[in-house]
Amino acid sequence: MTALAKSAARALALLLVSPLLLLDLLLRGTGSHALFAAMTQLLSLVPGRTGSYLRLAYLRVVLPDCHPDSFVGFGTLFSQRDTRLGRGIYVGPQCNIGRCAIGDDTLVASGVHIMSGTGQHNFDDLNTPIRDQGGEYRQIRIGRDCWIGNGALIMADVGDQSVIGAGSVVTEAIPPRSIAVGNPARVIRRRDESDPVTDSATTAASP
Repeated sequence: MTALAKSAARALALLLVSPLLLLDLLLRGTGSHALFAAMTQLLSLVPGRTGSYLRLAYLRVVLPDCHPDSFVGFGTLFSQRDTRLGRGIYVGPQCNIGRCAIGDDTLVASGVHIMSGTGQHNFDDLNTPIRDQGGEYRQIRIGRDCWIGNGALIMADVGDQSVIGAGSVVTEAIPPRSIAVGNPARVIRRRDESDPVTDSATTAASP
């Protein structure tokens, strides 16, 4: 698609989502996150590249940073406004995106869940329901030029140019240029080194 055609498609998409943007503007004062989540759920139902254009048109206005030169797949939901999407990223279908910042040129495969940290729900008080104990939502940073495999759960930062294996659960920060797999995810190799990591914790966690 030429640059002119892309610009025209983005303009049309912005026009089509303008009623949702107006509603968002009018109702933002109350239940802001719930309203935002509902809007992204509605837009997630539109298939194909058309759906991606519509989703990005909405997200470009309501998020603090969202580059138009990206792709957001069918069925992908967003739950927090404090989310940043870089240039040239790909977010596959059926993902669930919490509070995060995704760097340029990063690939997020299908079914990935990016949660807003590991402390969203406190549970120490046995006399209070977990839902009433509150928690802390923090922004997770996924660096540039990363690849997050299918079905991964991301609860901590991922450094630039890292690869996270399919189905891995990231609970602690992953250094840049790392390949990490498992539950919990452990670094098995650095992308800028030929030899695998051989410490005992990593060996025990490796498949």
